[in-house]
Amino acid sequence: MNNNENSAGTQLSAVAIAQEQSKLKAVELCRKGGSFEVLWTKSSDGGSTDWRGFAAQCGLGSGPRESAESEGGRTVVVGFDSAEVVFHRIGMPVVEKEDIAAIVKLQAESRLPLPAEQMELTWRAAHMRDGEMTVTVAAAKKERLQGFVRDVSGLEPAKILLDCEGVVKVWKTFFSGDGRDAVIVNAEERSMQVCLAEDGQLSNAVVLDMGTEDFSVVGGSAEQTEAAERFAQDMRSVLDLFGCVEPTAMKIFVLSDGSDAIEAIIGSLRSAGLSASAALPDVGKPGAQAGPDAEDIYEYRVAIGLALIALDPEADELNIFEQIYSPAKKEGKKYWLYSPRITGAIAAIMLVLLLIVSYRVDVAVPNAIEEILEASISEADMALIMKRRELMETVARERPDILDLIKIVNESGAGGIKLDDLHFRKGQPVSVSGQAPNEGALYKFEKTLQNNKNIKDAEIKSSSKSPQGGKLKFTITFSYKNFSQRKGRR
Repeated sequence: MNNNENSAGTQLSAVAIAQEQSKLKAVELCRKGGSFEVLWTKSSDGGSTDWRGFAAQCGLGSGPRESAESEGGRTVVVGFDSAEVVFHRIGMPVVEKEDIAAIVKLQAESRLPLPAEQMELTWRAAHMRDGEMTVTVAAAKKERLQGFVRDVSGLEPAKILLDCEGVVKVWKTFFSGDGRDAVIVNAEERSMQVCLAEDGQLSNAVVLDMGTEDFSVVGGSAEQTEAAERFAQDMRSVLDLFGCVEPTAMKIFVLSDGSDAIEAIIGSLRSAGLSASAALPDVGKPGAQAGPDAEDIYEYRVAIGLALIALDPEADELNIFEQIYSPAKKEGKKYWLYSPRITGAIAAIMLVLLLIVSYRVDVAVPNAIEEILEASISEADMALIMKRRELMETVARERPDILDLIKIVNESGAGGIKLDDLHFRKGQPVSVSGQAPNEGALYKFEKTLQNNKNIKDAEIKSSSKSPQGGKLKFTITFSYKNFSQRKGRR
């Protein structure tokens, strides 16, 4: 964030800029203790999307070497359009944190629309239920991310955030949201962001190519009726994608300014049997001392959400730009040790010393190690060390290799098989579900699993045609090594 201390009496502020349709919108949000206040808002003129020019209009330095992070003690962040991002939710057994990245990469690569080297992805572990962990994965085309960095590089923002995360954040803070599971709809003129929030965090998001202008036709015309039916059908598909077992029970909140178009959107969802309601700005909510009226809060809702993330010291955002963008840091005072000439001389001296020491070690070490071992370790101690080593090897053999299992399944399904879920628990058969393009590919997948030396009893338990695209949804079970066998108590 910035260098100000985050205490009850300290005032922090963040400037956030987001693009909505063909317009840039900015806001400065101030945090003092547990309350927030919107200091100012600004929109670009005439549909301009010149990031650097708009930043200058907002009073931010636009020089190529000036860090926006230190702009008057304010943190500057920008939002990236979530329409450019594909989200996936991956279920996996609970594993060590360092293993999650490898598992995510293996599972995500089979779902990416382009080769892995052309994509950038990030992930965030969500809730754990019934011994399983859900991970949200966001992926985008690397070339598009690099292009956006070039667009905003003159601002040198402290962070580049996904705008859909701002939607969830502003819903919680200024629209009476909470930590429950819910779907939030952010309707713009020609598009809609549909965000799944779980435990107060973004879990999935989809952008629909219809917006408020489709519901602004007066008089309930045939065009509006057709738009309402198409929207309700799209929302049901989105809820299915989000994994909602009972779509009618999922709460849907539409961010609203009370306009007729928003009411028509809510009405179309209710007519389809979905539980939809308006979420209006609540400037009287504790901690949301907004300053401007509710109309401004709605107008600048995405930028406000991004600023809220920037001011949250515990924010765990999906940083898809982590490998693409690094904010510029202020250069500190250079000391003599950092002089290239002196550093080079020190490196040369260290290299000579390393060669001398390496030579002496190569000559002396083999005999020296034997002498030290003989002098310091007794026969009994050595036997104990060997026994411990054997025990560690035995424990390692008894520990399931989840990465190896996922690799086996992915390689066996090469050629059109898309995996949706893998369930593994010791003492139970492994269950794998997914989609196959046809019966031939499914039986080939089953046969490949059966031929693997680490797998036994691979069998298709169920298969049915998906209504979308005629693909086969399937479930296959099998035993993995000796981990699927039930072991009785001794």
